[in-house]
Amino acid sequence: MYLSALGITVAVAVLAGLDRTAAGQFMVCRPIVAAPLTGWLLGDVAIGLQVGAMLELLWLGRLPVGAAIPPDDSQVAVGCTFLAVVSQAQTGLPPQAVAAASLLIGMPFGKAGQLFDRLARLANARLLNKAELALDRGRFECLERYHLQGLWHFAAASLATLTIVVGGGLLCLPIFLSYLDGPLIQAAPWIYLLFPLIGIGSMLSGLKVPRASLLFGVSFVFGLFFLALR
Repeated sequence: MYLSALGITVAVAVLAGLDRTAAGQFMVCRPIVAAPLTGWLLGDVAIGLQVGAMLELLWLGRLPVGAAIPPDDSQVAVGCTFLAVVSQAQTGLPPQAVAAASLLIGMPFGKAGQLFDRLARLANARLLNKAELALDRGRFECLERYHLQGLWHFAAASLATLTIVVGGGLLCLPIFLSYLDGPLIQAAPWIYLLFPLIGIGSMLSGLKVPRASLLFGVSFVFGLFFLALR
């Protein structure tokens, strides 16, 4: 059971890692997609949805576009969903509590994704030089091999990040839950609300729209008003 769940998680991690920048880019890598997909394959889509919903807005303003290398939110989403599903099965704690705990523990390890992503890009830069040299020498048969090696570099970077997130989480999460399971259950609804609010604040600070805070505040008040009328 445990090994099969880990195998499924690795498969989703590779798919999301390639989709992130190297191939496809069908947005499977986004936390709101990758986490529910992982949860569904592991038999608990609700936990995946909670992890994805909390994580999606948090790093939405830091996309891997061009030379930008943000923290690997895709592997954090996949790895934390695995941690939450496994922890919920072992402890019986509410899904919302284990989802929040998994993110609090797993997110710092996602910073390792920046290092592995940078290494993959440096390796691919060397492949580009080799490809140009092969073209000059008329060795066209080498190009496909270099192309596949470039994909493998990104897949390996994704696996390395997932290993750090899941490995670190498996070491730290049981200790975290053994001491803070009671307070965590009480605080989980607030943590669930806090993640999107921090994400929205981060996005607003990066927007260049005049009076963005005012527009968001007015939209928020109108949203509450319409919800109250229902």
